Amino acid sequence: MVQGSEAQTAKQILSETGAPVVMFDRVQLAFDDKVVLADLSFTLIKGHTKIILGASGSGKSTALKIITWLLKADAGVVWVNGQRVDQLTEHEMMSVRADLGMIFQEGALFDSLTVRENVGYKLYEETAMPLEDVDRRVEEVLGFIGLIEHADKMPSELSGGQRRRVAIARAMAFKPSILLYDEATTGLDPITATTVDDEIIKLRDLEGVSSIVVTHQLRDAFYVATHMAERGPDGAVRIMPASGDKAEEAEFIMLKDGLICFEGTAEELRRSADPYLKTFLS
Repeated sequence: MVQGSEAQTAKQILSETGAPVVMFDRVQLAFDDKVVLADLSFTLIKGHTKIILGASGSGKSTALKIITWLLKADAGVVWVNGQRVDQLTEHEMMSVRADLGMIFQEGALFDSLTVRENVGYKLYEETAMPLEDVDRRVEEVLGFIGLIEHADKMPSELSGGQRRRVAIARAMAFKPSILLYDEATTGLDPITATTVDDEIIKLRDLEGVSSIVVTHQLRDAFYVATHMAERGPDGAVRIMPASGDKAEEAEFIMLKDGLICFEGTAEELRRSADPYLKTFLS
């Protein structure tokens, strides 16, 4: 665990523009004889997005589980927000998880709770925040994702895309600085998936959230990587093609055989002449 002067140094670094918020250094994990991650190293910069691609079983979701400590790596070093999580106890890890939000493929909403109750669940159950403040925060995040009119509906009354967006609202309700998306658009039609992609972009560009997006949906991956959100003078949010520095704030990682076979921007990935990458993208 980071202590003393190391903790102060970590806080100073994390407050800086371009600071690393997640770092993997030669992380390894195997299940019996099956090597899932052979030697994984990467860095997520504050306010940026890493998009992890790869075939089934390549270790994409495994990396997210290591970040949240749902799985413990066999070797290597993992830092999250200045904490070396591979050395933490389960109890110590709770403070790290408090600044992480996780969005699963199916949303994992509570069927017996309304949208409002789902979004505010963590705040209701795990904080001493006054109820009126919780309700205010819930309405704020539902307004952000454009679902405030559905606050009192049950999950069964929502479309698939709306349920995914409610899951994002629930994850962002307690204001985590890092959001992890595990196949958040899988199973959705392209138009509905775009509404989810837009929320990922908005959170990065308007809220400063750092994110890791695991997906095998290439259309969604490139959309998130090549678009940006901007709030106009009238308060309306526009999603548009990324330009300038914004075009560099999302990077791809391609996993193969437990290793990174590519890391770079969308344009660099498109231009790659690597036969495996060309086959994967086609």
